[in-house]
Amino acid sequence: MCTHIIRFLAIIYLLIITGCKSTNKDVADTILVNGKIITVDQVFSIQEALAVKNGRILAAGSNDMINTYSGSSTAKIDLHGHTVIPGIIEGHVHPVQASQSELNQEIPDIHSIPQLLSWIYQEVQNRKEGEWIIHPKFFSTRMQEMRSPTIEELNSVAPHNPVFLNGTYGGIVNSYAFYYSGITSPFEHPGILKDKNGKPTGFIRNSAFRLLKFDSKKSLSDSATIAALKVMLHQYNQVGITSICSGLGTSETMKLFRMLQDNGDLTTRVFQNIQIPFSPHASLDEMRESLQALGYKTGDGDEWVKVGALKTLIDGGILTGTAFLREPWGINSKDIYSITDPSYRGILNMSKDELVRMVTAAAESGWKFTAHVTGGGGVDTLLAAYQTVNRSIPIHEKRFSIIHGNFFTPGSIQIMKELGVYADMQPAWYYKDTDLLNRVLGQERIRTFHPYRSLFEEGIIVNGGSDHMVKLDSYTSINPYNPFLGMWTVITRETERGTQFFPEQAINREQALRMYTINNALASFEEDRKGSLEPGKYADLAVLSLDYLTCPAGSIKDIQVVMTMVDGKIVYQTGIL
Repeated sequence: MCTHIIRFLAIIYLLIITGCKSTNKDVADTILVNGKIITVDQVFSIQEALAVKNGRILAAGSNDMINTYSGSSTAKIDLHGHTVIPGIIEGHVHPVQASQSELNQEIPDIHSIPQLLSWIYQEVQNRKEGEWIIHPKFFSTRMQEMRSPTIEELNSVAPHNPVFLNGTYGGIVNSYAFYYSGITSPFEHPGILKDKNGKPTGFIRNSAFRLLKFDSKKSLSDSATIAALKVMLHQYNQVGITSICSGLGTSETMKLFRMLQDNGDLTTRVFQNIQIPFSPHASLDEMRESLQALGYKTGDGDEWVKVGALKTLIDGGILTGTAFLREPWGINSKDIYSITDPSYRGILNMSKDELVRMVTAAAESGWKFTAHVTGGGGVDTLLAAYQTVNRSIPIHEKRFSIIHGNFFTPGSIQIMKELGVYADMQPAWYYKDTDLLNRVLGQERIRTFHPYRSLFEEGIIVNGGSDHMVKLDSYTSINPYNPFLGMWTVITRETERGTQFFPEQAINREQALRMYTINNALASFEEDRKGSLEPGKYADLAVLSLDYLTCPAGSIKDIQVVMTMVDGKIVYQTGIL
C-alpha cells in the first residue's frame, strides 16, 4: 500500500516539474510569449502569451501558463513586449482587379490637376499618335482643386491621343476620345454631359462607356493571373490582413482562389461575394432557377475559400455624381459633376419591386444578400425592400448588409436595427472625400455621412473595409486599404486635408478594432472560427510595431506590422522579432 502511494506521489511530482505535459495533445506547435495579446474576446481581455497547435489557438494566458504547453518540438517566439491583435479581416476589396492594375506600369499617385496633366503629357511622349492614355481608376474630386480637369486642359496636353480617366460610374475624356470613337455632334446620348451651349464637358456617365472604341487587349494567361493575385495577397499580409471579403466575382473568380489554394500559395482566407446571375427585370421564378443552377450558396466551401453574399449594384458612385440621393444633388454639383438638371438625384439601377424579388429569391435559397449603395436614396430603397421581404421571410438572422451606404439617418439606422442589417463601410471614403462632399452637399446632408458612433450606439454591426481596387501600395492605392489608416480615421474623425466633421461621431479604439476583426467574422458567419484570439479559433494574427491601445492617436495610422501569421504559419515577417 505504501509503495503504491509513493509511486502515485512520484507521478504527480513528475507531472509538475515537466509542466503537466500529460498527453501529446497538449504540446503546442508554437508559443508566443512576453507580449500584449489583445484577444478581442467578448470582454476585450489582454493576455501575455498564446499557444498554437494544428493551426488553431490552443490557449491564451500568462507566460507561465503558456509555457506549460511547450515541448521539445515547440517553436518559441519571444514577442519582446510587442502587441498582438487578431488577424485583420478586410471587409471589402477587389484583389483580382487590383493585382493586375500595375502589371504593365506603375500608376502615379496624383493629387492635383497639374500633376495629372504632367502625367498625361509624359504618356503622350511615350506613345504613338492615336494610342489611348487610360487611368484605370481616377476620381478627379480627390484632387487638391476639388474639381475635374476641363476638356480644354486635356486637349492641351493630348491633342492627338484619346484620353480616358475611368471613375467606374463616370469618367472624363478629351475631344480626341470622341473623335477616335466616332462620336460626333450633336452628342445626343444622355450619358454624354454638355454645357449650356450644348458642348461636351468631357464628363461621361457609365452608360456612355460602351461608345468608346478601345484597342483590344491581350488577356492574361491563368498562370500570370494567379501569379499577380499571389503578389497582391502577400501585400495584404504585410499590413496584417489574414482574411478578405472579395467584393464582387463569379464562379471563375472562385476558381482563381482555389487554384492558389491547391498550389499551397493562398495566404488569406476568402469570402467571395457573387454577382447576381440574372437580370433585375427577371421574374421571381427565373431568379430562383438561376440561383439553383449555380449549385452553391453562401457559406459553401472550406476554411480557406467560402461563397459570400449575393450582390447587386443599386446606384452609381458618390465621387462621380451618380449616387442616388434623398434630395437633388443641387447647384453646387454643376461645376464638379456637370449636373445641370435641378431635379437630378442620381442613378437608380432598379426599382424597389425588382429588389424585393431579388431579396426574396436570395432569402429562400440560403443566400446572404447585399448591395452596392452609395447614396441615401439608395439606402432607403434597399431598406424598404428588406422590410417588405421581412414580412413573409424573417431576415434578422440572415445578416443582410448594405455595402457603402454612406448616408445613414436616425430613421434608416432604426430600420437596420430592427432587421439586423449590417453596415459594410469604408473609412477611407470619409478620409478622402468628406471635404469635397461638404462643399457640394452642405453640412446638413454631411451630418449623416459615415455616422459611426450613431451606428455603434444602436447596436449595428459595422464592418471595416476599403473597397481597394487599383494600385498595390496600402496607403496610395485607390482606395487605400491600410487598416490602421482606417482605424485612425474613425477614431480621430480627421480627413486627408486635416479637417474634422462632426467629431462626436468618432468611436473608440476597441470599437475600431472590432470593425476589422470580429465584426467582419460575424459578417461571414465565422465568428466561432476567427475574429478573436480564443482557444479553438484559427491562429490568424498580426504583431504590431506600436501598442495600438496606448500609442498617441496620431500614430495609429503609422502602425506597421512586424509579423503576420495565418493558420499558425508565418506568412510575413520583418526580422524584428
